[in-house]
Amino acid sequence: MRIALAQIITGRDLAENLALVEDYSVRAKAGGAELVVFPEATMRAFGNSLLDIAEPLDGPWASRVRAIADEQEILIVAGMFTPGAGDDGGKVRNTLLVTGRGIEASYDKIHLFDAFGFAESDTVDAGDEPVTFEFEGMTFGLATCYDLRFPDLFTENADRGADVNIVCASWGSGPGKAEQWKLLARARALDSTTLVLACGQGDPASQGIEPKGAAPTGVGHSVVVSPFGNVLAELDAAPGLLFTELDPGVVKDARAKLPVLANRHRF
Repeated sequence: MRIALAQIITGRDLAENLALVEDYSVRAKAGGAELVVFPEATMRAFGNSLLDIAEPLDGPWASRVRAIADEQEILIVAGMFTPGAGDDGGKVRNTLLVTGRGIEASYDKIHLFDAFGFAESDTVDAGDEPVTFEFEGMTFGLATCYDLRFPDLFTENADRGADVNIVCASWGSGPGKAEQWKLLARARALDSTTLVLACGQGDPASQGIEPKGAAPTGVGHSVVVSPFGNVLAELDAAPGLLFTELDPGVVKDARAKLPVLANRHRF
């Protein structure tokens, strides 16, 4: 299966961000991809208000993404913001929308980024349930950004049948952060013996845009990692489209040679 990771840099304007989704989806389809993954916060970049734009999965923004997927006959994974769980309407959920090719799924980010001076939990309600979906004979697990630091989610997805873990992120910048992103993607692939598709927002600094405040706005370096932890493909910090072929046979081979899931002891 041919897939694409769309490393974009989103901003405040929802329509402009949708235009990026359409442009990169068209390019992904033209390149032969059946699945295109967009980063966390595709709907609106962090550092902007979120409560005023959060909408349900059948709202206008998600409906337009759904229409793009249908027009291109491609499966899209993209980060958006949905209403929170509270009755007061004071928070949102950080949601991954999966739509296209007859598939509908969504995942609410479980581990919230309360680190490096940023408190995601101030504005976001955490999810509590792992999510997997099947597409073209493979099972995919979902994760968002800070989730990458927590191995149990990835092994749980594998226990639920995942051959591939998709990670959508808007990774916080800083010394060593890009290296940590890649190291963690490789580690999670090894933990779960899955292929890892880690798609992040591009680095605004690569386009001469200086970061404002502590909001995580991306470092780029989207990567595809094998179940043995090898980087199969990688982008740099700038926006771009990364293509790769997924072979479920490599997962079966890895699990036969390195059966860490079968050998686990739970305490």
